[in-house]
Amino acid sequence: MTETLQVELGNRSYPIHFSKSLEAIKGTLTQLRTNGKAVRVLSDANLLELLPQYLNEVGFHADEVLVLPAGEPTKSTAAFSEALSFLAQANLNRDSALFAFGGGVIGDLTGFVAAAYLRGIDFYQIPTSLLAMVDSSVGGKTGINLPEGKNLVGAFWQPQAVYIDPETLKTLPIQEFSAGMAEVIKYGMLADIDLFQELEGLGPIHSESEALPSIIRRCCAIKAQIVADDETETAQSGGRALLNLGHTFAHAIENVAGYGEYLHGEAVAIGLVLATKLSIKLGQVEANWLSRVEGLLASNNLPTQLKAPLSISALMTAMQRDKKNRSGQIRFVTMEAIGKAVTTENVATDLVQNLWEAAGAV
Repeated sequence: MTETLQVELGNRSYPIHFSKSLEAIKGTLTQLRTNGKAVRVLSDANLLELLPQYLNEVGFHADEVLVLPAGEPTKSTAAFSEALSFLAQANLNRDSALFAFGGGVIGDLTGFVAAAYLRGIDFYQIPTSLLAMVDSSVGGKTGINLPEGKNLVGAFWQPQAVYIDPETLKTLPIQEFSAGMAEVIKYGMLADIDLFQELEGLGPIHSESEALPSIIRRCCAIKAQIVADDETETAQSGGRALLNLGHTFAHAIENVAGYGEYLHGEAVAIGLVLATKLSIKLGQVEANWLSRVEGLLASNNLPTQLKAPLSISALMTAMQRDKKNRSGQIRFVTMEAIGKAVTTENVATDLVQNLWEAAGAV
């Protein structure tokens, strides 16, 4: 397996490092310091408790790290403001660099802080969760949540590099690792039926799985190609929006249940089931795929139904605020076949409500 993968975006291209990532981080940090550039890190309390020496080993100093609470509520205007003040109080200038050390929450927040501070400074991703490694650390989508909806504020701001160290996954709680598997399964469903079938054959994946490094790289390669083709999600159909398979449903679940009630990957898993059911109802895929999708999710300890009833009315309202929507229409990502996703509009409201009801909403 090659050590790096390039995300091809012209003068904004950058590498994803898949091996020797510790050495790569050290090298980057040494170069930044040699050039007189200040560096800062955003991370979360849970991660630093699990990996207390990691940042010190690669060369960061304790006073360069802002420690934030773990969990989805940290993707907030309050944490965004705190992080900006952290940089401003240190008198950081536009030559400075910001590092994200954590999962998807920290990565999304850090990227948006970097995009906003002094109208843009460099940032680097050190993803430590499976979800962040295969999805959120790549592609430059950054942002925070509002009470009204998930990721409603943000910017496209590409990192300078991504450093993936699978060793950090060994500290990840089982529930968090499983949540990342929802995004892995998503990639098979939207673009790679061979990956989907391979996952079926492998059984439950865990942090010690021999196949895990190659699975991570495969997902990153899919995302890198989609991002290169449609960086800012402007394609009229398909394009980068396809990466949101299951997410129209998932974001509504997170919003209505309250951020943190479901891990993002858990909500995505339920969303993937609903997207499959919708694809079947629209005559796009055969009905037998539902049991295979549900089976693969369940085998990786992921939910396929709501944990507790949620309001259908509230869920429908949340879906109206989804970023993919166009001209007042909810735009779904469905599948013409497993491994081939498409964007779909003009879906009947009563069909969507029936899907929610079948998932346990009321």
